[in-house]
Amino acid sequence: MSATPSVQYKINDPISVQQFIDLLNKTTLGARRPVAHPDVVASMLKHGNLLITAWIGDQLVGVARSLTDFDFCCYLSDLAVDETVQASGIGKQLVRLTKEQLHPNCMINLLAAPQAVDYYPKIGFDQHHSAWILKDIERLN
Repeated sequence: MSATPSVQYKINDPISVQQFIDLLNKTTLGARRPVAHPDVVASMLKHGNLLITAWIGDQLVGVARSLTDFDFCCYLSDLAVDETVQASGIGKQLVRLTKEQLHPNCMINLLAAPQAVDYYPKIGFDQHHSAWILKDIERLN
């Protein structure tokens, strides 16, 4: 196995919609993100307020995209690492750099992709058993 080339991390440097879509398609998240709708992806990038990226040369290989108040909670909406460089520590470093941007007591929350359920406990996350999702306003009683 060859060593992973040097990775450069950037905080809140903008990326293009196409760069984000291309990366998502190199991960299992591509199937669960609106990659066929660039306008939605553009909105995701515009309205997220913490973006940590990982680069090998000029190639985007990782993203941690969050929505946060920086003091109480941070929703890590997307943690994506190109499958060709997974298991090299990039995801963990993206989470670490995200946490470093927050108040020390600010918690990171996320919903794990099915393929990543076993990953998060390995890097220090605790499972929470009462997450709830509402997609359709018609279901509100």
